Parts: sequence; C-alpha cells; structure tokens
Amino acid sequence: DKIISRARNEGVDWREIVDKYTKDYLDALDKLNIKVDIHPRVSEHINEIIGFIQILIDKGFAYVAPSGSVYFNVDMFEDYGKLSGYKEKSLWDQGEYVEEKRHPYDFALWKAAKPGEPWWESPWGRGRPGWHIECSVMSTKYLGKQFDIHGGGTDLIFPHHENEIAQSEAALGLKPWVKYWLHTGMLTIKGEKMSKSLRNIFTLREAFKKWKPEVIRLWLAKAHYRKILSFSEESLYEAEKLYNKLANAVNMLKKIIKENISFKLDEDQIKTLRELSNVRKEFYKAMNDDFNTSLAFSQMVRLSTIAFKEIIPSENYTLAVKALQLFEEFNKIFGVLDSHLHEVGIFANIKELVDLIVEVRSILRKEKRYELTDYIRDKLNSLGIKLYDEKEKTTWRFY
Repeated sequence: DKIISRARNEGVDWREIVDKYTKDYLDALDKLNIKVDIHPRVSEHINEIIGFIQILIDKGFAYVAPSGSVYFNVDMFEDYGKLSGYKEKSLWDQGEYVEEKRHPYDFALWKAAKPGEPWWESPWGRGRPGWHIECSVMSTKYLGKQFDIHGGGTDLIFPHHENEIAQSEAALGLKPWVKYWLHTGMLTIKGEKMSKSLRNIFTLREAFKKWKPEVIRLWLAKAHYRKILSFSEESLYEAEKLYNKLANAVNMLKKIIKENISFKLDEDQIKTLRELSNVRKEFYKAMNDDFNTSLAFSQMVRLSTIAFKEIIPSENYTLAVKALQLFEEFNKIFGVLDSHLHEVGIFANIKELVDLIVEVRSILRKEKRYELTDYIRDKLNSLGIKLYDEKEKTTWRFY
C-alpha cells in the first residue's frame, strides 16, 4: 500500500519505486558487509502466493468475499494471539475496517483490484497479495516449512508476525512454524522513533559520508538487538574511537608476528594465555544468552586492552598469534575488522606449520639422517617448541 501511495505521489510506475529502494537497500547492505543469499520479490512469487491462499480456503481457514478479496478467518485459528499475548478479541484491531469481512479482526490475504493499482489474475478475480501472506510464502519456499529464526522490529509483532504465524501454521499443519523470534528495538533520535512520517530520518547515505561503514556496523552490533538504540553523532564518534582501538591492536599484533619468532612463555605470559581463554569463554557465554552482542562485544574490547597492556609490550609471538586468532574468530560474527584481518591466516597457522616441520623431520629420522633431525629439534627448542620422540611418532608442545 505504501509503495502504491508513493508511486502516485511521485507520478511514476510502482515498479520504479520498488527498483529504486531495492537498489538503495542492497547497496547499503553491501557497504555494511551484510551478505544477501536470497532477496526474493513478491511480484516473482504470485503463483505460489495464490496456491498458498487456496490451501487456506480449502482447509476452511479463509473465505472469498463478494468483492473477490480473500480474508483469513481468525476465529478458525485457536492459537491466535500466542506471540503477542493478545488473547482478547478486543485487541485484534487490524488497522482497517472493511464491511464485507465476517469479523473486523479478519485480515486480507488477497485484495481485489482497485483502479490505478497493480493486479494479477487469480481464481477469485484480479487483485494483489495482502501485506502478510507474501512473507509466509517466500520464507517457507526458501527456508522450509519450519525454520529456526525469524527477525523483525518490535512494531511488527502485531499484527504482522501474529498473522504470519496464523496463516502459516494453518496452511502447513505444523507447529511451531518458527522456533525463535528475534524482535529488534526501535532506532530513535532525540527521544523519538526515527521515521519518515516524523521527518527525522538520518539516512545511511548521509552516515557513510561521515563514518566508515565498519564504524556504523560496529555501532549497531555492539547494542543488544532488543534494546532501543538512540542515534546521535556523538555515539558514532565514540564508536569510531572504539573501532580505531581495535584496528590498532590488530595491526600492532600483526607487526609482532611478522618480526618476532619466539614461542617461549614466562609465568606472567602463561597467565595472559589463560586470560585469553577466559575472554573466548565469556564471549560465547554472552552470545548464547539471548544473542547478547553488547556483552560479547565487551569481550572483544577486553581483548584489545589485554593486547595493549600485556602482549604488545612483551612482543611475544605465541600470545600475539593467540590474540589475533581470537580477533579473527570474533570478527567472523561481528564483521568489523575484515580489512585489517585479511592476511592474518598467513601468519597465524602456526600449528599446521610446526606439524609440517615435524612430519618432514620424521621422514628424515626414518632415513637415519640424524644430523638434520637434531638440527631441527635444537632450532625448534630455541624458539620455545619442545619435541618428544616416541617409537612410532613425534609430538610437540610450546614451553
């Protein structure tokens, strides 16, 4: 409905509006390093939508009105309101009153064509899909009849997501349609919801002129998804400082592993190694607690603090590699340091490198080339790697 309204206001075909905003949206996602696997369009799934609606009609969950519109009969779905907690019918306001509906809270699956609106042929006459049905149809097509996670803003819990559940579980005969609903908090500015209707929008296009996309992504990612996020330029500049701290830590750790080859650890450095293990443990503990990215991100900041205080001054190779591996692991989730971590794998795969050296040495042992095997053992030992020769194989560890 909003697309049609915008097209009328601008005097253009509705497809132009769709193409324009889709391009802007996908361009922004790309800059933010958000990869899109599938980006389906409703107009390309009309046949599937019609088929889905027909199933609901055949099962008695939907009815065709005199106009040719099709409505979902909410009274036929006994679990309606389970997501939102709206169990009373007085709360089921769908935001529109249409006289031909059996109940005021029934919602449209198919809307009969009106002059100046796009339409497609259907068994019930010309028309177009309602607001909710396309989401059920396309997500079911690409994710399966049941899937794990469905996202969206808190403002979509009712009626949109409630209606999605009703029509999907009614048509598919499976419960739950979705296991977990992740509802994001609103973006606000000066205490008000950021929205076009209030004309208080600060667009990503404007933001990209002031801050790197990685900084904006960091600002978004370090807030818990359910929390209201308040936009201000000051908060973005703080995120920029944090980004620079993380990037500097990574770059200085990279310098250590390029220029220093020493695996030996003293007692304090062993404590630091344990502290790094604790950082990893706390990171995943946070992520497993309702996807708490805010708390998890604090562990990434803690990692950078450890790097500056304990690892970088010592220039210890083993600790630098371990810290970089953690940065790389955490970044696979947050995706804010890709440009700084792209070459870490070349230097950080120490275990594989030592395994290869030990394997070559084992071949030399079988050939009784002891002068070379002793040289390799002594050289590795001087670097802090202890070899243990056994009858069948050689093992090793840092010391």
